[in-house]
Amino acid sequence: MSWGYDDWAPYVPVGQKVSQAVRIAARLAKKEKREPAPVKLQGRTIAKTFWGKAWCDNLTAYQDFSNRLPRGATYVRNGSVVDLVIKRRRIDAIVAGSEPYTVKIDITELDSKQWKSIRSDCSQSIDSLLDLLSGKLSDGVMKRLTDPKTGLFPLPREIKMSCSCPDYSSCCKHLAAVMYGVAARLDSQPELLFVLRGVDHKDLVSQAIAASNLDRELSAVSASSLGTQNLSELFGIELDSGTVPAAKAPNKKKAVAKKASSRKVADSSAKTNATVKQKATPKKALSEKRVVKSPAVKKSKKAEPEKLGKAAAKKLTVVQAASGDKNIPSAKKAAAKKKVAAKSKTVASSAARQVKRKS
Repeated sequence: MSWGYDDWAPYVPVGQKVSQAVRIAARLAKKEKREPAPVKLQGRTIAKTFWGKAWCDNLTAYQDFSNRLPRGATYVRNGSVVDLVIKRRRIDAIVAGSEPYTVKIDITELDSKQWKSIRSDCSQSIDSLLDLLSGKLSDGVMKRLTDPKTGLFPLPREIKMSCSCPDYSSCCKHLAAVMYGVAARLDSQPELLFVLRGVDHKDLVSQAIAASNLDRELSAVSASSLGTQNLSELFGIELDSGTVPAAKAPNKKKAVAKKASSRKVADSSAKTNATVKQKATPKKALSEKRVVKSPAVKKSKKAEPEKLGKAAAKKLTVVQAASGDKNIPSAKKAAAKKKVAAKSKTVASSAARQVKRKS
């Protein structure tokens, strides 16, 4: 819809404006193969985090925006910014007005010397260094990044705006609404500030783990506080082996003494374990190790031929065999009977010879 310079735009309810703009934003997002990205606020507060608040504070410093900022804040609060996409050095948005308006904002890329200075300043203190290595940004680093003059925020001369509305001012209410929408978006995605200025936030970590910075900052820390801990364990992140200086080798004398003491401790612990094990051995196990003597079979003196002499033993065996002693084994009994029979035969034969001689 267009009208002349002196004409008033026809009144359209806010809800109708927003719904019409949402349909156009959905068609555009589908064409670009993405989802629509409206700015939705919870309550009337535009920004709640450090990054969003810092962006809003920086906007108030732009004199060219001062007379349009209140209207822009109203637009972003009622949901008029139905689509906002932050790209590298570019902001594209659709704002619901008397009709849907297209907003384009170009941001100059951050100067390389300025970015180098920011990286260097962010790794000048040990606190900042440790925070960067652990994936955090300390208060000092964030203040440095959001400095109005030397930080990441663009200066007025680095911003070029355009809106499809008929307002010919350098910053209309639709543009102001989009700038406030950026603050709301930085609340949830602060890394978009780096994208907008054409720099990589990972460069801060790369600068922090540079060998020169580690040497400079960690040399101020006493060796007793760091000890021989691995840097990756100390900082809680994985570091490339090529970027971290090697730890100093420990003193040889201390290492030898430590090794000897560890051996003594190991020997004493082994002896202690052996003693405890021996004490813990049950009495039954100890009794099993001793030579078990089977109880002797109670026998009469007649049943113990091994304790007598050989001749007496033979006689005793013959007598016991003749008497039928049951304590003698069967094999011995048979042998004894044979001997008795042979002896009786001999006696009988000798008696017969004597009788013949007498007759």
